[in-house]
Amino acid sequence: MRPSLVSTLALGLAATLLGAVPVATQAAPIAQAPRTSGPTATDHCLESRPEPGTDEPVEICYTLFRPAEASRRDPVPLVMHSHGWGGSRTTDPAAFDQWLRAGYGVLSFDQRGFGESGGYAHVENPRFEGRDNLRLIRAVSRLPWVQQDGPGDPRLGAIGGSYGGGYQYLGALMSIQRRGIPVYDALAPEITWHDLNDSLAPDDVVRSEWAYALSAAAAPTDALPPKVYRALVEGSATGRWPDGSTPGSVDIQRFFDRNGPRWHVDQGRRLDIPVLMGQGHTDTLFSLQQGLDTWRRALTPAARRESIFVGYNGGHVLPALLPRGVEVSSDPCSERLAGGDFDALARRFMDEQLRGRDRDLRGYGRLHLATRDSRCTTVRSVRPDATREVGTVAITEAAGAPVAHPVAEGPIRIAGSAYFTGRLTALGVENRAFYGLAVGRSPLDATLVQNNVEPLREPTPVTGERRRVPLPAVAVDVPAGQTLYLLASPVSDTFVGMGSRTPGAVVFDNTVVHLPVVGR
Repeated sequence: MRPSLVSTLALGLAATLLGAVPVATQAAPIAQAPRTSGPTATDHCLESRPEPGTDEPVEICYTLFRPAEASRRDPVPLVMHSHGWGGSRTTDPAAFDQWLRAGYGVLSFDQRGFGESGGYAHVENPRFEGRDNLRLIRAVSRLPWVQQDGPGDPRLGAIGGSYGGGYQYLGALMSIQRRGIPVYDALAPEITWHDLNDSLAPDDVVRSEWAYALSAAAAPTDALPPKVYRALVEGSATGRWPDGSTPGSVDIQRFFDRNGPRWHVDQGRRLDIPVLMGQGHTDTLFSLQQGLDTWRRALTPAARRESIFVGYNGGHVLPALLPRGVEVSSDPCSERLAGGDFDALARRFMDEQLRGRDRDLRGYGRLHLATRDSRCTTVRSVRPDATREVGTVAITEAAGAPVAHPVAEGPIRIAGSAYFTGRLTALGVENRAFYGLAVGRSPLDATLVQNNVEPLREPTPVTGERRRVPLPAVAVDVPAGQTLYLLASPVSDTFVGMGSRTPGAVVFDNTVVHLPVVGR
């Protein structure tokens, strides 16, 4: 069972989350470690792009793990690994024991601004972390004991979660941009983002729970450029994602615009390699929908047929108290597919993709989603294909209790993306409301399906205007005797302090909920 991760973007936020102070080390080429009876681990650094306004190369440091049997005559595939936000590389061979025993080399690296690597963290920007990634690939391509598919093209996979998933997409898409091929042969990213701006501030409403944590943890260190600190503080205080329109403010939208798969897709680049994608359903930072967007938009149809999507209950998880959610941590789909957790599934996936093992892994070309009662449902499509009329959905602004509106009686299974439409009336300024799907025996005991809500922001007064509002992607079996609800709330603990700026009401008439119903 896969545990909930209290944030690779926010776990340990009070201590060293934004990274240790970079330690200067002397760059050195990769030396060939002596052969031993067991795996070896050696530390190295390489020089990469200087920070803006300087000409001093930034050092990117890493640990290289070589399995005992790897040699020039018997080369092996290599798997790249990196840490979550605020972390550092793994230096203990025991952490990769299963990979080394299976005959893989491993390279674990400190991303720019963290651990022993220098510079600032530009949050997976192509000009900086993208260049770092390509430099590391070049270093691996020169190792005689690593299998090579061609000049500068090692047999290469990648693993890691959150920030350690972001580098994987960046490296593969940057390789397409620079060389026309992804270089990586297979990826296994977990709980990472498609669009960083949309993750941190959907509809320009700041996920203040995370913005507060990031800015607080940044105070003792300088891992991030100072303007990012200012933007996080400004967004938390004002409730708006800074766009530079206010004199002296930072355009954080522009800073993050290129830092994710969405930008590359908009530039016409898509991945045509196999991807084992893991995403957290109860993740309140990088939601399930972020993974679904990457699956649908960043992978070619041919790549999706050779890829697997696994959703589990976990990820960047903090308590869901208002509106009230559920406490669940489980990964039934990895168990069904591979007989273990996501790590075990990743090893089997890489065996088939990098080593050419006979394909006996099930589930290619499909999405496997954990329900909140820890069952696994498998679908080919997550698009909404059914509608339910709800009528009027109304809440007071700025304060008040969540209101649950019946959508469908159980038994019914929902798996995928959802939204609702209606005619909106909101007479205040900076109108805000939060919406999600909930399940219960009555409106009074209904709880969010998997802890997520989506915000609505209407900056000016409107009367009877048609709107389409996204709902969190979910997977749930609604049993007989219970009801699926559309939950509307004036407040959310994920968006602390981000409610409406003026009193009043947010009212939807002629509301219709669009659902991905399984087996209808």
